[in-house]
Amino acid sequence: MQGISDLNILLKQMKPVLSSDIYVFCSFDKKLDDTLLKLDPVGTFQEEEGLTVILAKQTADQAAVTYSGTFNKITLQVHSSLEAVGLTAAFANALADANISANVVAGYYHDHIFVPEADGLKAITALEKLSN
Repeated sequence: MQGISDLNILLKQMKPVLSSDIYVFCSFDKKLDDTLLKLDPVGTFQEEEGLTVILAKQTADQAAVTYSGTFNKITLQVHSSLEAVGLTAAFANALADANISANVVAGYYHDHIFVPEADGLKAITALEKLSN
């Protein structure tokens, strides 16, 4: 199944959904291994400085993992193509106009936007306005 690349369709069909879970970003100075996999990360990214791991806050707290900041995850329900042009810019600008920080993770099917926990509902409002 191929993703949508037409920006107008993507914006109209993005249907942002706010997760009820709270997430945190952590950094580890090692590669992904069984110990980290047991934490059930929602995302990882290997950087020169270390491994970034996105975890449910509850999991991080139980494992005594250090983090700073808590985030809501918003998933755009539209199946966007990884080669689509303009979607990230459009929602990033809408969130910036609302003074909301956005950390974006593109999955194969959907885009996921992590916003500060205090701004979750405000971000949904901004994205729904953009979609209309």
